[in-house]
Amino acid sequence: MIVAITGGKGGVGKSTVALNLAHELDGVVVDGDLTTADLPRGGGPDLHDVLADRADPLEAVDRHGPVRLLPCGRTLSGARAADLSAFPMVVRRLEREYGRVVIDCPAGLARDVGRQLASAHVAVLVATPTEPALADAVRTRRVALDLETPVAAVALNRTAGAVTDGVADRIERTVSAPVLSLEERSVIADAQRQGRPIAAVAPDCPAVDAVCTLARRLERCTTHRDDRIDAHD
Repeated sequence: MIVAITGGKGGVGKSTVALNLAHELDGVVVDGDLTTADLPRGGGPDLHDVLADRADPLEAVDRHGPVRLLPCGRTLSGARAADLSAFPMVVRRLEREYGRVVIDCPAGLARDVGRQLASAHVAVLVATPTEPALADAVRTRRVALDLETPVAAVALNRTAGAVTDGVADRIERTVSAPVLSLEERSVIADAQRQGRPIAAVAPDCPAVDAVCTLARRLERCTTHRDDRIDAHD
């Protein structure tokens, strides 16, 4: 299973969702943002090196606390040397090794995120309950559908409980996918600054249950997909 975490707008919490989902799925998270990486740095080769054919994908996977991570470099020269056309082969290699791969996609639309999004079996849209973020999420859904990557769920980040109830209903009608809310809590921001999953910092935080629910939904989606492929064969 390869999952793309996307949403169009930057700063909505894609990296937070990607890191925590990879931990819940016991997979590997790939920092797919070649120019503005946001996940923790590694101690060895990174995605820039892999896409420039200077390192093997498995060699570049690092451990950051309890999470497996393929980090991305921070240099412009590294981004320029990277051959993004190799990205699908990289994530498929990781899937064969680890079973579950979560891609933290860059902000933006169309070609900025296309290769990463097209490499995934399913996508999760991430947005905050603001009009610009929601509008970008809807646009990203259109891109995903054009690339034949179905949207399995929407993670509505930094919500404030009942204030967001109507927004969630509207998103579900517009996107045709269930919405899971992650309430704004300081412990989530603290965990992300440490580059650690919420479950490792505050296991009783309600966001842990929300991520678990998201993970189970993705597993069901991909199981149904595999069943349809087997029936077709």
